[in-house]
Amino acid sequence: MTTVRQAPIKPFRFGVQVSTAPDASSWVSLARKVEDLGFATLTMPDHFTDQLAPMPALMAAAQATTSLRVGALVWDNDYKHPVVFAKEIATLDVLSEGRVELGIGAGWMKTDYDQSGITYDTPGVRIDRMIEGIHVIRGALGDGPFSFTGEHYQINNYDGLPKPVQRPCPPILIGAGGPRMLRYAAREADIVGINPILTAGAVGPEAIASMAADVVDEKVMLVNEAAGSRLDHIEFNVRAYLVNVTDDRQRTIDGLSAGMGVTAELIENSPFALIGSPASLVEDLLARRERWGFSYVIVGAEDIDTFAPVVAQLAGK
Repeated sequence: MTTVRQAPIKPFRFGVQVSTAPDASSWVSLARKVEDLGFATLTMPDHFTDQLAPMPALMAAAQATTSLRVGALVWDNDYKHPVVFAKEIATLDVLSEGRVELGIGAGWMKTDYDQSGITYDTPGVRIDRMIEGIHVIRGALGDGPFSFTGEHYQINNYDGLPKPVQRPCPPILIGAGGPRMLRYAAREADIVGINPILTAGAVGPEAIASMAADVVDEKVMLVNEAAGSRLDHIEFNVRAYLVNVTDDRQRTIDGLSAGMGVTAELIENSPFALIGSPASLVEDLLARRERWGFSYVIVGAEDIDTFAPVVAQLAGK
């Protein structure tokens, strides 16, 4: 196995991506369960589908817990003006006593744009706007008033209040799949999420092919090169989409391989898949941290209970 990681190994922490609950008490119970099982973060998507709105839902989750960190994986820059978003993030950070992670992206899911009527610009334009948006967010959260003139935003002597507890701003998580975003994330993010390629606006063959281990090698190497002296301070994140805690690892992999029309080797070696017994998943995660630096791993809401033994063994180590 080729090791492409160049940054120092960081302790494991784990998150859960959740989206909804039938009522308030169920949502609160879910947040407390995530915390009690040793997960470090509760994250949410930011789409116009059947999910709770992230800001109020994350505030409720933070209020119901004491150490659980909260954030979106990720907020779409196109859905809110960055001055509005910065005020909401700062408020969430103040009221959670500094437990926010600021995950942000350029937007990708075309159905959101089609249904809402928001213009679905080219990837390049969306990325340009996100880069400006992050500049505005940082200015709004920073000390004193600031001004900014860009192609997409103009800010005039604005002093964003309140200021966040985490200074100068909460940790920024940027998920990236293509070269431009990977380089930008390497230069600007505190947490770099290695993503599939999602330029098609939906999860399809291109996205699945980009989950292969050799493709991930190339992405991590690109981040390593672009980060320069920042590399030691970057936390590498991956969202595991295919999680199945089972003692029948090979049969499960073979079944997924046949159903998805990809090789079993792709699924077995991809960091986006976690399939096997708790003991084998511990071995896989240790190997993947050594190879790529992935220390921050997020699984889905359906995986909370079955994945908990892995969290118990590896969290903080």
